[in-house]
Amino acid sequence: MEQTVGGVVEEAARYRRELTAHCYRMLGSSAEAEDAVQETMLRAWQGERGFEGRASLKSWLYRIATNVCIDMTRSAQRRALPMDLTGPGAVTEVTDIGSPMESTRWIEPVPDGKVLPDSADPADIAVQRETVRLAFVTALAHLPAQQRAVLLLREVLQWSAAETAELLGVSVDAVTSSLARARSTMRQREATQPGRPLDDGDRTLLDDYVSAFEAYDVQALVGLLQQDAAFTMPPFAFWLRGADQIEQWWNGPGTVCRGSKVLPTRANGGPAVAVYHPVSADRWEPFAIHLLEVRDGRIAAIHHFLDTTLFGAFGLPDALSA
Repeated sequence: MEQTVGGVVEEAARYRRELTAHCYRMLGSSAEAEDAVQETMLRAWQGERGFEGRASLKSWLYRIATNVCIDMTRSAQRRALPMDLTGPGAVTEVTDIGSPMESTRWIEPVPDGKVLPDSADPADIAVQRETVRLAFVTALAHLPAQQRAVLLLREVLQWSAAETAELLGVSVDAVTSSLARARSTMRQREATQPGRPLDDGDRTLLDDYVSAFEAYDVQALVGLLQQDAAFTMPPFAFWLRGADQIEQWWNGPGTVCRGSKVLPTRANGGPAVAVYHPVSADRWEPFAIHLLEVRDGRIAAIHHFLDTTLFGAFGLPDALSA
């Protein structure tokens, strides 16, 4: 049945969450993804009379959203994680963290509730989690915007080459070529990632990390790490490689975390933790969101996002009290 003009925008709201996921994959920022979806909805409202139902509403919205994201990426720097900006072996002194860089430089975490469906189908949810995991989104950021769009449209959204070509205004051959180059880059980039995201099957490891961190038991924390574990702290370009360097950090500048409280949350398709630092005897305030990656039952990477504005986006309290 053809979609009528009246009510198009109202029905479009049903797709907000999946459009946010698509825009997050394109942009690497939860906040920018929400801005892109807002712009998509505005353009849909402005162009409502031009929608004649020849395509599905969902496809029409994805066309708008993809073009919005491509427009947004034309003038933006590529988002990354610290190891992408500085290269391996960049830090030899674990106290030299430098100055914070602009938030626009970093891949940001995204709350699961903003991008994952409420589907009762575990297989569907598992697929969606894979497409928002931090390593996948970080690898996507290495692709030019058009290649990124081609990969997502063809492999995540399952559009045909012809549909993708029409949306992007290119030939089918160009889509095929872009997809091949994008796949090659993704294989190379994802092969450099330290591990896979923490998932629900890693509950014991997560519980052990939370307990050790709240007790600030450095020996126990180090015991959870792979020997070549990575340690990042956006918005600082500083990062560490190896359990020995991370242990030095935890026994040095990291002691500022002693006495912290931790709340569980969910980000990028898996469990994460929100860390609150003590500011008085009975009050703790937001400090960082930790995303963990694992390999062979141990922590392969800890990404500390030191952006307290994320706490509101995750629906976390603005303080904890005794």
